[in-house]
Amino acid sequence: MKILVVADTHKNFAALDLCVKKNPDADMIIHLGDGEHEFDDIRMMYPQKAMIYVGGNCDFGTHKETHIAQAEGYKIFCCHGHTLDVHNGLDYLVATAKKNNCKIALYGHTHLYKTELIDGVFVMNPGSLDSPRNHNKPTFGIIDLSPDGKIKMNIIAMEAK
Repeated sequence: MKILVVADTHKNFAALDLCVKKNPDADMIIHLGDGEHEFDDIRMMYPQKAMIYVGGNCDFGTHKETHIAQAEGYKIFCCHGHTLDVHNGLDYLVATAKKNNCKIALYGHTHLYKTELIDGVFVMNPGSLDSPRNHNKPTFGIIDLSPDGKIKMNIIAMEAK
């Protein structure tokens, strides 16, 4: 199963649309907040895709701040990260994921991409498609879950059309 993970698109529909078009084989799309309007448009364009959205600190709609997704037998903790203080470390994020029996924890908010294994939890921040920090290119994440139980996480830099 292929999961496309994005965050912090900040009204940049063109970037999100291009990312989705470049990943037509994604079985699921997870948006980790700060992009409610463009995500709603994508949801309307691809009604056959499984999609999850969690609210970010720049969203004004009523969205859940966290969501636990299920895929290939794994539980995935999804959040924007602002309520879990991710700017000051990932301890609270990982503890919350473990408390909810999640093997994978996803967050955004910092606009800095990252993948790592922390205390048995696979952690990913896909970065930002709109406004990456530290002079990085816009990025998104891909998670591949294989039926034999392997988890692969990759960060991919977004190139022009």
